[in-house]
Parts: sequence; structure tokens; C-alpha cells
Amino acid sequence: MEAAPFLSWMAWTWPTAAFFLFIFLCLVGMSVWEYYAPGGDPRHGILGLDTTRGDRLFISLLGSAFIFLAWLGLVGTPLWGPLVIALVYAFAVFRWV
Repeated sequence: MEAAPFLSWMAWTWPTAAFFLFIFLCLVGMSVWEYYAPGGDPRHGILGLDTTRGDRLFISLLGSAFIFLAWLGLVGTPLWGPLVIALVYAFAVFRWV
């Protein structure tokens, strides 16, 4: 897949740009959530850590990256499987961590 002309300064592809757009939208969504429902007080979760909403977002994004990398290394494409696993993982992190 060829990169868009305005993205040619780097080896960007549309999936890469979509990934970074997703990260940006997660940060915006968390900011809006905190604005309308303040109370990101630390919560003591199953890991024994005190985590805020932002911490749980970071943990879920980092874990999802490892899920996708492991899937690519062991299985390859398509990536629908790790997407489902990563969504379940992120739900579990926000629920119990």
C-alpha cells in the first residue's frame, strides 16, 4: 500500500496513521470523560497497584501492543483475532485493575 502524498516525509501508511489517530482519540476521549465525570481518584485493583483512569489506559494500550506483536510473531495475519483479545483485555483492565 502506498503512502499518501502528504505523509511521504516518513514511511507512513494509512494503517499507521489510523493507529496514531486512534491513540490521539483515546487521549481526547479520556480528557472529555474526566471533564464531564471528574473523579479519576486512584483505585486499588487486582494487581495491588493504585491506578487512575490514565494509568489503566496506558496499561491497556501497552498490553494490546504486546498482544498484537505476539500474534504477528506466532500466527501472522489477519489481525481480527488479536483485536478481539485486545478489546477483552482492555475491558478487563478498566474493570479490575
